[in-house]
Amino acid sequence: MNLFPINAGNFKLDGGAMFGIVPKSLWQRTNPADANNMIDLTARCLLIEDGNRLTLIDTGMGNKQSNKFFGYYHPWGNFNLDTSLKAKGFHRDDISDVFFTHLHFDHSGGAIQWNKDRTGYESAFKNAHFWSNKDHWKWATEPNNREKASFLKENIIPVEESGRLKFTSLSNETILKNSELGFDIFFANGHTDKQMIPMIQYKGKTICFMADLLPTVGHLPLPYIMGYDTRPLLTLDEKDTFLKMAAKNNFYLFLEHDAHNEIITVKQTEKGVRLENIYTTEDIFN
Repeated sequence: MNLFPINAGNFKLDGGAMFGIVPKSLWQRTNPADANNMIDLTARCLLIEDGNRLTLIDTGMGNKQSNKFFGYYHPWGNFNLDTSLKAKGFHRDDISDVFFTHLHFDHSGGAIQWNKDRTGYESAFKNAHFWSNKDHWKWATEPNNREKASFLKENIIPVEESGRLKFTSLSNETILKNSELGFDIFFANGHTDKQMIPMIQYKGKTICFMADLLPTVGHLPLPYIMGYDTRPLLTLDEKDTFLKMAAKNNFYLFLEHDAHNEIITVKQTEKGVRLENIYTTEDIFN
């Protein structure tokens, strides 16, 4: 097995929204804001090469939305999905499976693109199956008013219309062992219903793709929860459970949205679970 970080693009979001009730005087220590209160974020996807299977976890926002849409998210830097794949020796057409941690636009938008004459949409990965789960799919296709702006129909319906949508199994336990894609999945419901956190066994290490359960290093303290989460008290419990497990078992936490820190480990302290070490993906994957 080989693992590759794939940067699908950098963007910015309001720091207050990213940290909910936590005062700026606290969160800006780890996530400094610009003059407009925006903080640096990224869409760091993960590519898993395992035999004949090439699985991409999440896809970033994509590029089919309007300039007005992207204006809200302040793209910065030169990264995109295609150049990042090319830098690792791959092309979109090589991807066999696209795994969505959840279907918010910044995680799924890159899976669908305009067709040639821009009259409709098509799969951006013509040879790939797309993976979600039945509960989250229903949640996303029948959205509540709070999340409706994050579940964009143009990102979701064409996936089903492609005929290549698949669902992972669900489990009565918090963790689904050895899913259909070969890795374990931790189900988290606080951010959105049935978000999936992949837990990948790699060279004797457990690599956890943290998605929106832990967006950045700055979100390690339990109360530091995004304003976007639909059930923040549930996130509180899920973070507590997962971070204690990560500290006990020395998991390596792959951060999807932290623009400046790629992988971390954590440790148990008197103040709770805190940062232990920061690694680059080269440190761990090479």
